[in-house]
Amino acid sequence: MRAGTLLLAAHPLPSAAVTAFAAATGAAAGLGAGRAALLAAAVFVGQLSIGWANDYVDAGRDRAVGRPDKPLARRALPDGAVGVAAGVALLADVPLSLALGARAGAAHLAAVGSAWMYDALLKPTVASFVPYAVSFGLLPVVIAGTLPGGPRPRLLIVVAAALMGLAAHFANTVGDTADDERTGVRGLPQRVGPARSLMASAVLVAAAAGCLVAVTDAAAPALAAAAVDVVALAVVGRVATRSGSRRLAFRALLLAVAVLVAAFVGSGGDRLVG
Repeated sequence: MRAGTLLLAAHPLPSAAVTAFAAATGAAAGLGAGRAALLAAAVFVGQLSIGWANDYVDAGRDRAVGRPDKPLARRALPDGAVGVAAGVALLADVPLSLALGARAGAAHLAAVGSAWMYDALLKPTVASFVPYAVSFGLLPVVIAGTLPGGPRPRLLIVVAAALMGLAAHFANTVGDTADDERTGVRGLPQRVGPARSLMASAVLVAAAAGCLVAVTDAAAPALAAAAVDVVALAVVGRVATRSGSRRLAFRALLLAVAVLVAAFVGSGGDRLVG
């Protein structure tokens, strides 16, 4: 039970989603099974460290607003246990990342460090969006750098990943506006409000879809994914604005990103690099 509760504090759904996206893209780009497994391990451990750091830093805020979905908020775990887990995962991620290669390892450690910077410093500020753009934008650099020869990814793929990271940031705050106001969290999404955050998230995903269409030379899977995502996010945006459902908005965003990744893989993952 304690291990399951500890895993819950690491935000397992987004952690698993980011890991699956990275592994699928890497495999489609030509990574062998061993290298793909190593990439998945490094990304997953990094994501665990970020999730645990987030809950550790936010424990006081989460208790103040009574978040039932957070183990530390309901005191199901000692704060120190989550803090230690975050530190251990971060340390473990160093050799895992460096085993990917110099460029990929440095990029991954920079991405994880950027996410930690969000948790520790930038979350309540107007610059809250910066770590999301940086960390997600670096992910294609990590994946491409893991390939033989450590090539660089195409610029449009990096831009698309950064746009999807920004979309996740805006979608993740929907429904938390009142709680964030009470605890002094005034990041960019909180400042623009939930309705505009949903609109921004939809526009950002549409822009990422446009990048995907361009980089795949308008391949049929990319065009279909772009159309599905634009329609689905428009519908979810209306529903979530009325219900104030953060979970619905964020899961819809994860699904939209999954559709784009699947379309990219289906269009030929070798397009990751030029």
